[in-house]
Amino acid sequence: MAKRNLDSKATRTNVCLEQSAIRRQDPDGLGKDDEGGGPDRISDLPDAVLGEIISLLPTKEGARTRILASRWRNLWRSAPLNLDCYELTTTWGELAGVVSRILSSHQGPGRCFRIPCGFLPYEAATVDSWLQSPAIDNLQELRFSYPMLHNQSPLPLLPESFLRFSTTLRVATIEHCHLLDSIVQGLQFPQLRQLTLSIVRISECSVPHVIAGCPALECLMIRDCFGFRRLGINSISLRSVGVHAECYRDELNFGELIIENAPCLEKLLHLGCTGDLHVSVIFAPKLETMRCCSNPTTKTSFGSMVIQGLRIDGLTTVVRTIKFLSVDMDKFCLDTIINLMRCFPCLEKLYIQSYLSGPKNLWLSKHKNFINGHDIRLKKIMFKLYRGTRSQVSFVTFFVLNARVLESMILEIEHKNDNEEFLAEHRRKLQLENRASRGARFQFTTDKCVRNVWDINDARVLDLADPFACLC
Repeated sequence: MAKRNLDSKATRTNVCLEQSAIRRQDPDGLGKDDEGGGPDRISDLPDAVLGEIISLLPTKEGARTRILASRWRNLWRSAPLNLDCYELTTTWGELAGVVSRILSSHQGPGRCFRIPCGFLPYEAATVDSWLQSPAIDNLQELRFSYPMLHNQSPLPLLPESFLRFSTTLRVATIEHCHLLDSIVQGLQFPQLRQLTLSIVRISECSVPHVIAGCPALECLMIRDCFGFRRLGINSISLRSVGVHAECYRDELNFGELIIENAPCLEKLLHLGCTGDLHVSVIFAPKLETMRCCSNPTTKTSFGSMVIQGLRIDGLTTVVRTIKFLSVDMDKFCLDTIINLMRCFPCLEKLYIQSYLSGPKNLWLSKHKNFINGHDIRLKKIMFKLYRGTRSQVSFVTFFVLNARVLESMILEIEHKNDNEEFLAEHRRKLQLENRASRGARFQFTTDKCVRNVWDINDARVLDLADPFACLC
């Protein structure tokens, strides 16, 4: 489940528990504060339900439910354990003892365990003992998180005790670790749905075993991994793939992703690279969501059609399945977007982020044939970051006046421009009164509306219906 959804559930749960505590103190609802009135129905729920509520809370908040009432005193020890070491406000020196005490006192089962990866190389035996604890039997989510700098070597080895969760693990995040061939070759995780590998060293011969050993895998994130050059995807279960490639000196760097056979793949997010990364799509008939970046050393190919950076080479093939596209541009360039719309003629949602204004973006006569001969199907457009330059005004106006089925457009603006004078001026400049789609809604916002590359850093984001939008 996405972190944002979990945070929302945890917030609602905290409110309910606070009200439960009030009602325990005033069970007849006779106090002066009407908001705390009524019986405490939460505490009347079965233990199993209350345990699920507790497991949705952050680690410290879950433990604090013991003070609500005698009814809650022992529930945390038997509730599914959600143990995030980063939520324990303690020093590194105290962390081992705190985590060990929690695990020794908890009766299980385990749901989620997040271990600081920087702790692993210095306390490998302690981490191994944690992973052997009965308190996390039947663990569903395991995260070795927050990697150290990649130039700190050697990478710590992934503990073999990780494999004891092979029959129950559904979500795994492995960061800044070395996956030995001896571990990967025997890897079998039949229930694993989401896998994130970040700054992981793994050999060329072991990479295929990762996919083959996870037959139910749906979301795969490969970030800045090395030790192999090529990854071929043959999976009937994968629905989402995200890749980012970092170039490491004196290492064999990840540089080629081939989608050979992925009949269920829906999302393919090219998150960028510092070297060269070539993505080839051979068979992905359900692919509808993509992210492209402007790095000229990156390539994405569909048969004979090649997108180099954001430049189109060989437009002999169009891909009609693509409906959602996120574009990371150096400059706002309308010509580039129009060429991408030629490649993907069925686009419905477009997310654009650029920090430079770019060319003049004159289009009235230049793209007359495209306007007359192309059916623009865009329904939703998000721009980050709109400053109102002449280039940006011309860019946005193209869609205002020509996207006939547009339903909404969101423009992220700077806080200094969040005033009636700026908004009124740009409603006029963008000719919103003359919009081609009379039902379209236009919104200026100072809130972040499009996720950048570093926000899409985990396989759980890939599982979102919309991995690009921060605003609904």
